[in-house]
Amino acid sequence: MSQKGRRRRAKREGIEREKALPLADAVKAIKERADAKFDETIEVALNLGIDPRHSDQMVRGVVALPHGTGRTVRVAVFARGAKADEARQAGADIVGAEDLAERIQAGTIDFDRCIASPDLMAVVGRLGKILGPRGLMPNPKLGTVTQDVAKAVRDTKGGQVEFRAEKAGIVQAGVGKASFSIEALTENVRVFIDAIAKAKPAGAKGTFMKKISLSSTMGPGVKIDVASITG
Repeated sequence: MSQKGRRRRAKREGIEREKALPLADAVKAIKERADAKFDETIEVALNLGIDPRHSDQMVRGVVALPHGTGRTVRVAVFARGAKADEARQAGADIVGAEDLAERIQAGTIDFDRCIASPDLMAVVGRLGKILGPRGLMPNPKLGTVTQDVAKAVRDTKGGQVEFRAEKAGIVQAGVGKASFSIEALTENVRVFIDAIAKAKPAGAKGTFMKKISLSSTMGPGVKIDVASITG
């Protein structure tokens, strides 16, 4: 067995693949095995009883994690004049209007979240085919089309996470770093899962949260006992 294989096997020791653990125990198990040379991201994944192809079963929204994500998020803002100044002062990495649109059309997309003031949506709208598939299109429901661009920038930089169900009904997101305390990670995961529960669509039938798992960038996955969170 290769060294990589031995390390992977060692990380899995003590974890029963099919056994679901209470949330705090799952977080502890993941933290103990996150021993890479960098600060691994802790991710939560939820398998939901939905079919996102139906509009009444879509799950999408944003949630502010109490302890942030530990990740540096680059934010681009479409704004002019005073709004552009407000965005810069709030910490936006890229601010512009038609010039920013041209930059994106040329293939330079060096940001993780895109915010726009309402008066510039005519400009942003032409970028739908580029930003849409990447999940970067500003959306009023997600708070990324707003008059208060400064608040949107601060919220994003402060640990706000956007979530959206994929085709298979899976929602996943980074909820912190391995360097976070067990308590901070546990609270972040709980808040994220609570936000998903509140976003349950009208068309969802039967069991909504089928499976929840937690993992680190390089480590194994651990199942979370759904009842330990939603019960």
